[in-house]
Amino acid sequence: MDAAQVRACLEAAPRGEGAPGCAGDAARACQALPGGQTTLGITECLMAETRAWEALMAEALERQAGALGREGDGALAGQLHETQRHWAAYKDAECGLRYAIWIAGSIRMIIAGDCHLQKTAARALELHHLGSME
Repeated sequence: MDAAQVRACLEAAPRGEGAPGCAGDAARACQALPGGQTTLGITECLMAETRAWEALMAEALERQAGALGREGDGALAGQLHETQRHWAAYKDAECGLRYAIWIAGSIRMIIAGDCHLQKTAARALELHHLGSME
């Protein structure tokens, strides 16, 4: 999985709601490799791209928290971190629900994996543009 492809996706994505249209492209490229078309292979590719989005999300979170901390008394930075904790709980619950809905089939891993990828990519984009007035 090409983390540079994921970074380029973030950098090229316009501000907006939801995951960028290119989210999942790196996972799909990974799936084209030998072994990537099995349930396990697809899930591993989704997880690999999700980890790349998580790293970008963490970078954006720290950059934005630093900026908010410099602009005030630190309360906004603390509020951002608290919001992030709530977002993570929501993501885990939502993707857990999707997994549970499909519990009877092996597709559950792919459904949940894609959920984590799309939600993480969307949050990384939100944090990347947080406070932007564009």
